Amino acid sequence: MFSYTFATQNFKLPPPNIIADLEFIAAQAEEKAEENDHFLRSLRNLDAAELDATAHVVNDEVSAAIDCTECGNCCNKLVINVTQTEVTGLAGTLGISEQKARELYIEESMGGNCFVNTIPCHFLSDKKCTIYAGRFSECRDFPHLHKPGFKARLAGTLNYYGTCPIIYNVVEVMKRKVGFIDP
Repeated sequence: MFSYTFATQNFKLPPPNIIADLEFIAAQAEEKAEENDHFLRSLRNLDAAELDATAHVVNDEVSAAIDCTECGNCCNKLVINVTQTEVTGLAGTLGISEQKARELYIEESMGGNCFVNTIPCHFLSDKKCTIYAGRFSECRDFPHLHKPGFKARLAGTLNYYGTCPIIYNVVEVMKRKVGFIDP
């Protein structure tokens, strides 16, 4: 059994040793799959609010050190969900009708859920979003580590551990912060 210590007051990370090499991160995802599963299970009895507070500080530090516009890996590999309102906004951004935007860029499930119809995303060019100012909320919020519910969402987050440098680095720092592995 692990013992955990949280430092939510005056919490300061040491200068992060950020890893952004996508090939390395993908390889680590395979190598550390079992470890990550154990980490997930080890959090069961920990206080969710304390975990959130720690994860948010770690995420802020890591996110400040990684420029998502220099990566774009999420845009290359993930399905992007879109709201009905965002489809309308996309049409306006592109100066085309909503019907044309749907025909060209959007798929709709039988349940009415919309998503961008290609992977990689149509709007990715040279690792940059061509509609960045009007990008979809799912894109704006990814990897969602600033939101409450770190413990509850960790299983889903770990699905992208090998894809997103922010997720990879936050999870690795969190393992140390909660005492799962030695600092």
